[in-house]
Amino acid sequence: MSTDSCGVCGGDGRLTNSFGSDARCPACHGTGRRSEDTGFHDVTKTKPSHHKGAVPAGTKVEKQTWPTTYEGIMLAEEVKKSGVTEAEKLRLTREILDYEGSHGKCTQTFAKKVRRQIRPAP
Repeated sequence: MSTDSCGVCGGDGRLTNSFGSDARCPACHGTGRRSEDTGFHDVTKTKPSHHKGAVPAGTKVEKQTWPTTYEGIMLAEEVKKSGVTEAEKLRLTREILDYEGSHGKCTQTFAKKVRRQIRPAP
């Protein structure tokens, strides 16, 4: 610690405002002395418990190929039974999976969008 007085509170360790409120100085924490600048303070989470989504090395992650929510499964079944090409079915199923992953479930608006794409052209 340095012997210089704190630049925020002037060395008395307290701050008061015009309403009479009195509090400890946030810069020196009430000591009245200027704290040393230690430089960069790393606040990243380094405990293994913070990385629950991390997959251990050497394990193979199985890619999801079918929706898991009720709405997603029903919509994917409609796509599967539709008369569009196989490439289009794969694309729409992947789109359903991605939407489920980002939104949690398939909404009615999204289902209408997909159904519009599998409807036969007039």
